[in-house]
Amino acid sequence: MYLGVVIGTVVAEQKAEGLMGRTFLLVQPVDEQRAPNGSVQVAVDTVKAGPKDLVVLVGSREAALALDPSFVPVDAAIVGIVDDLNVAEAKRKAAVR
Repeated sequence: MYLGVVIGTVVAEQKAEGLMGRTFLLVQPVDEQRAPNGSVQVAVDTVKAGPKDLVVLVGSREAALALDPSFVPVDAAIVGIVDDLNVAEAKRKAAVR
């Protein structure tokens, strides 16, 4: 799983079977500081994310399994919208371990 920010939409006139009615969004992967971390990618939206939302994504096989029916041809899927991200607390807990 990784974080990303929704930066746009993709309009597809034709889609593979199993993807009809699904929305595709452009997502910029980011790190925990919300700095860009990798190339922009197209992700299928499973949670009704919107512009500028910080989202949780899964890739590869997990992305294909995030949809019903599973094993559709996708490389990334949005599976959550982040309400809050507390990086300082996470780093402090990691240092204690």
